[in-house]
Amino acid sequence: MNGKQRILKALSIEEADRVPLFIHGINEGPIMGVGKHLMEGLPEGKQLHQMNDNEKGVLIETLLRLLEEFEIDGYTCLPIGPGTEFSNEPDLVDDWGVGFTRSPYGIPVPSRHPIQTEADLDKYEPPPPAREHLLMVDMMKDRFQDEKAIFWMMRGAFVRSWRLTGMTNFMMMMYDNPDVVHRVADMVTQFSLGQLDMLIDAGVDVLIVEEDIADKNNTLVSPDQFKTFINPYNRKLVDSAHAAGLKVVRHSDGNLWPILDLLLASGYDGLNPLEPQAGMHLKKVKDYCGDRLCLLGNIDCQELLPNGTPAQVRQAVRTAIDDAAQGGGLIICSSNTLHPGVDPENCIAMFEETRAYGVYSKS
Repeated sequence: MNGKQRILKALSIEEADRVPLFIHGINEGPIMGVGKHLMEGLPEGKQLHQMNDNEKGVLIETLLRLLEEFEIDGYTCLPIGPGTEFSNEPDLVDDWGVGFTRSPYGIPVPSRHPIQTEADLDKYEPPPPAREHLLMVDMMKDRFQDEKAIFWMMRGAFVRSWRLTGMTNFMMMMYDNPDVVHRVADMVTQFSLGQLDMLIDAGVDVLIVEEDIADKNNTLVSPDQFKTFINPYNRKLVDSAHAAGLKVVRHSDGNLWPILDLLLASGYDGLNPLEPQAGMHLKKVKDYCGDRLCLLGNIDCQELLPNGTPAQVRQAVRTAIDDAAQGGGLIICSSNTLHPGVDPENCIAMFEETRAYGVYSKS
């Protein structure tokens, strides 16, 4: 059984030969840190926007080798290149007109928003989906064919909308000008549906609707606001992806318990990343809905992967498998991106222990 088959089995709540491994995202530092176990002569880690073309090529090859050597079953692709938030432009503005400021770790953070008023929206022209932004999908298909599951991270209606308006402005508009909120959400959803057609043609297997809509204590909007302004638009993505034969995973950090029943009713196949510090404990979620929803998580990347030991990571993997693997519907990954603070040795421990301990016994 190959990686793609394992992922699709798990997303169908079925047992494969072993529990699948998945990387939702990984930054430059961990790629190079893990890569030093596989390749010699790697350059010191730099942020992507600081790399020249040769260094970017080395980074990409190291990532692909990592996915091969550690038998990672699925990987998330995202838009890259000019016009995206992941480009080398010093004054970073994407095709939507959203401006970004880089964090100290080089992560682009939205900071300038083109739609401040209804008048701005009236004259705003959204960009068309760009096929060249799917370069990561093409690289994965060229390298792995159908051996690994290709995930695509698509921003949901909430994230795309507030990036255009600004978060505070978006929140106020839900009360003061709800029609504008609906117009923006519909506009970004039409873009996403157009991009989905390209993704289907490119051979993507799993759509991730990415929408960080909660902090550690609660959701950022009320359940009623979620039901009114956000979920109907994301449902269109879920339904369209399913109609084309794709699986669909919901990604959101934070405490999702207030809207979990709404997510279950929306038809998602999986939920990621199940942040333990936010009360999304794997066994609790498995007991509540593990027969209806595949769980992708939740090895702690906030404390354990940066500061723990490989032995502690291996034990956390075993506990996750014991708690949630029976009957299928578990995919092991970190509780968010493998960020610059994680220890590469702990990443390796997570990969190796999943493969060793996650074998399903066939009686």
